[in-house]
Amino acid sequence: MTDEELPCSHLDLIRDVTPSAEGCEDCLKIGGTWLHLRICRTCGHVGCCDQSPNRHARKHAEETEHPIIQSIEPGEDWIWCFVDEVYLEPG
Repeated sequence: MTDEELPCSHLDLIRDVTPSAEGCEDCLKIGGTWLHLRICRTCGHVGCCDQSPNRHARKHAEETEHPIIQSIEPGEDWIWCFVDEVYLEPG
């Protein structure tokens, strides 16, 4: 499969990562709340989802150019690319 055929052009940014915090790293700093947690698959930053008031996972992706996140919620097993707007299967 060529790069043009891949569903996401950022697969090379996916790394094995360690979560940066046990909750949303940025919400913990400001006393905020979150609904669901996402981990950056490039650096391990833990941020809150788009349904959370502060949307830290998206903000992190925009500020760092790390577009790949994965849900770290129990029972959820998916990866999302903010740039290509596509779900990926964890592998």
